[in-house]
Amino acid sequence: MQLSYSSGMRKVSFADMNCSVAQALEIIGEWWTLLILRDCFLGIRRFEDFVERLGISRNVLTTRLETLVNAGILERRPYDDARNRYDYVLTEKGRALWPTLTALRQWGDEWILGAGNEPLLLEHRDHGHRATAQMTCADCGEPLDARSVRVIPGPGATT
Repeated sequence: MQLSYSSGMRKVSFADMNCSVAQALEIIGEWWTLLILRDCFLGIRRFEDFVERLGISRNVLTTRLETLVNAGILERRPYDDARNRYDYVLTEKGRALWPTLTALRQWGDEWILGAGNEPLLLEHRDHGHRATAQMTCADCGEPLDARSVRVIPGPGATT
């Protein structure tokens, strides 16, 4: 199946594209957003901690957090009502991004930093083994790569 998207003019938004990747990029495609999500998975929850760890400006952080809250990826939970302070906690929808960030981290480890230079490793809690994420077929369990799958129209496809 050959997918095509109308082009010609430089896009500012992908909101009109019938593409799951484009729609996801509308929410998480800005690079600060991915770093905020990375830190959320590492247990960071507070505005000041994000500012300190990332070196991000307060106004950019505010905008990114609002986008993630509005999209249902993060939830704001008050921890100091008197000072109007919140924790930013991953929702179920946000936790579902773990495989995406893990795949991106693993790609960076392999193709950018190189073997032996990984800043973080995954360890299986139950067994203490080093773990990596990989895609597998939901029915037979075989590992998948780009050559072992094909694209077919889904129920939301348009022609």
